[in-house]
Amino acid sequence: MAVSKVKITRIEKGLTQLELAQLVQVTRQTIGLIELGKYNPTLKLCIDIARALDKTLDDLFWEEE
Repeated sequence: MAVSKVKITRIEKGLTQLELAQLVQVTRQTIGLIELGKYNPTLKLCIDIARALDKTLDDLFWEEE
C-alpha cells in the first residue's frame, strides 16, 4: 500500500500526528487511521486537514487512476 498523501504532507510540514490532530480537533488515532486508509473522514474534516497542511482537497485526497 502506498503511503498516504496526508502522512507525507504532515511529515514535510514537521507535524506529528498529535499536532495535526490538535489543529483539526480530532484524536491522534483518527489521524493515524486516515493515514492508513482505514477511516473515511467527513468532508468538513478533509477541508480542515487540507487547510492545516496548506494543501487543496485534490492534493491530499484525490486518487489518480
